[in-house]
Amino acid sequence: MDCGHIVLQGGAEFGGAMKLPDQRCIELAGGPDAHIVIIPTAAAPDNNHKRAGENGRRWFSGLGATNVRTVPLIDRASAADASITDALADARLIYLLGGFPGYLCESLKDTPAWEAVLSAHAQGAVLAGSSAGAMVLCDHLYDPRTQQVVPGLGLVKTAIVLPHHDHFGQHWAESLRLLLPDATLIGIDVETGAISGNSLSEWTVHGGGNVTLYRPGQPVAMPEIYRPGEDLALPESPSKI
Repeated sequence: MDCGHIVLQGGAEFGGAMKLPDQRCIELAGGPDAHIVIIPTAAAPDNNHKRAGENGRRWFSGLGATNVRTVPLIDRASAADASITDALADARLIYLLGGFPGYLCESLKDTPAWEAVLSAHAQGAVLAGSSAGAMVLCDHLYDPRTQQVVPGLGLVKTAIVLPHHDHFGQHWAESLRLLLPDATLIGIDVETGAISGNSLSEWTVHGGGNVTLYRPGQPVAMPEIYRPGEDLALPESPSKI
């Protein structure tokens, strides 16, 4: 795999069974001394980015990581800050927090910060996102605030993430299938992550819940369910990098 791994998480980050996928993230990034950068942008609209970012720093430090920082990337203006882009380019694990997915996507798209993320990922850095952070990494993004499907950042092709699947995400499946008949709907439970393998067609489930796939052409009422430790396949979807 030329690029780094991608990690899609369903939400409720920084607690409980999230320890399992996040420990794996640290391993894939190079171990406890790997440079970890947390992006809190999705939590900025309700002014929660500082608290959420600090929660993330404490969480990863508690898992044994020694080099964790949160960058003050909260809007498109700060996405052009050289100190932020330098930190992202040097990172070995980049973690996108949950919050407001539409705002996160618009804040990152076509910015120096996102280019720095793509550069780090192309050089092997792990790119992880929880809830909103996972949603923006796919071709398609459902924005609950506008109730519209919009383009995501496009790393996981022909797919869309349904976060918090065991709580509310499952209720999006029928309407999203009608809107996106050719896309794979990836439902991810809270405290659960799907981690890519040697390509973006190979993934493994980690954590406390399941990953549910709604494939094109299959009835929404008959999805595929993958449990922790199980492997799943997505359509071959090379990164846009």
